[in-house]
Amino acid sequence: MKVLSLQTGGRTDFINITNRVQEAARELEVRDGYLTVFIPHTTAGITLNEKADPDVVRDLTTALDRLVPWRGDYHHGEGNSAAHIKASLMGSSVRVLVSEGRLQLGTWQGLYFCEFDGPRQREVWISA
Repeated sequence: MKVLSLQTGGRTDFINITNRVQEAARELEVRDGYLTVFIPHTTAGITLNEKADPDVVRDLTTALDRLVPWRGDYHHGEGNSAAHIKASLMGSSVRVLVSEGRLQLGTWQGLYFCEFDGPRQREVWISA
């Protein structure tokens, strides 16, 4: 298993980790198969989405804030219920195919670590 360390920059932050996951594939010596990328946090998630246009991340952030506003009729005492809900919507893991040592992603696809309760020090766990 490979562990990536990340420092997020704000309450909500999307960090493109595609290149770091590709490097993990090399370090784990995965030639053909798949990697599981897992987020071990309850207020963060992962998504596979477009990496070419930064407006996609902006639109995701805006839509999630509309769907799950920070202020609501929440009961969780820490005040971060919205972060827990957003993390659940994004999911805690993705599986990525690897062929000939390369991640098999579409032309525009990238892997994003999704922070919803930052800024924080976070981890991403990668396993073959």
